Amino acid sequence: MMTSIHASPRKIIHIDMDAFYASVEQRDFPELRGKPLVVGGDPNGRGVVAAASYEVRAFGVRSAMSCYEARKRCPDVIFVRPRFEVYRSVSDDIRRIMYSLTPHVEPLSLDEAYLDVTGLLVHKGSATLMANWLRAQILEQTGLTASAGVSFNKMLAKIASDINKPNGTAIITPKEAEAFISTLPIERFHGIGKATAKRLYAMGVSNGADLRGVPAKTLVQEFGKRGQFYHDIAHGRDERPVKSERTHKSVGSETTFTDNLSNDDELRVQIYEQNSDAFNQMHKKQLIAHTITLKIKYSDFTQITRSHTLSTSFDTAESAHYWLDKLFSSVPRHLPIRLVGVTFSSLTPASQLLPQLTLFE
Repeated sequence: MMTSIHASPRKIIHIDMDAFYASVEQRDFPELRGKPLVVGGDPNGRGVVAAASYEVRAFGVRSAMSCYEARKRCPDVIFVRPRFEVYRSVSDDIRRIMYSLTPHVEPLSLDEAYLDVTGLLVHKGSATLMANWLRAQILEQTGLTASAGVSFNKMLAKIASDINKPNGTAIITPKEAEAFISTLPIERFHGIGKATAKRLYAMGVSNGADLRGVPAKTLVQEFGKRGQFYHDIAHGRDERPVKSERTHKSVGSETTFTDNLSNDDELRVQIYEQNSDAFNQMHKKQLIAHTITLKIKYSDFTQITRSHTLSTSFDTAESAHYWLDKLFSSVPRHLPIRLVGVTFSSLTPASQLLPQLTLFE
């Protein structure tokens, strides 16, 4: 029985932009519309795919794939360099639309966020109508399409947003949840990657119904504390709150790969891109930082961080590359990596540097 599902009163929306980076490029450059487009890498096939348009996805190209492999699969692919400042600006516009509906917004990245709309009376109190209003406003104000998932917890809302992509809305109600989870392939559960799925298949678990049948104790023995999470999501339980982002003690950027990465060169490209994005955010907020942190999450969802603090501030994004290389070289490489992130902290307003500059002038 899944009685906790029917007792939950929350209304959660997950908004996920459709092929965000690639869609921004196609919006801004009409000659790219309808073309197989990759954001990232260069025309010589070096680097990693940061985003792929739907036209190139038809050839099996996806984010985190090497650009060399992307060109093999689609010889007509067009590569463009990322413009993170533009993506950040568009993301800020989208965020303002979300905050016009509710203050309870939890951004996950530039192109996706959770909203808790529980108790709102606008749009007849319907989370589905709210989700469709958000999508319509995003299209009207940015020229970009978004997909939405609506449910009573974060896990199911996130899964739902992928059901009718691109440019669609999907709802998973409490009454539908048990049957939906039962038939859901194990790889579709948010938080279960390829390595975990492989271990679950070896245990005879291929879908939600199979996972629900495994005792929590067995899952904890096999997967540690993640095992309890797997047990809960199999029963439709996810009590994680939507955490609003209002104050910043740090500025960072991270990305989760579609496929886990092991190649050092590909990982460095991704680390440098997150570093560039984080630094540009910081520069836009007119802040300087003395500490940089590299975050690594492995294929088993364990994660580590490595940090370094300077007596002086980081004056350019490139000035951080040396320290990021040193931090990355200190990271254990026993498993493939699913996420990298770069965060700047020990922040102070850039204006505080002015008296020192005047003194030395």
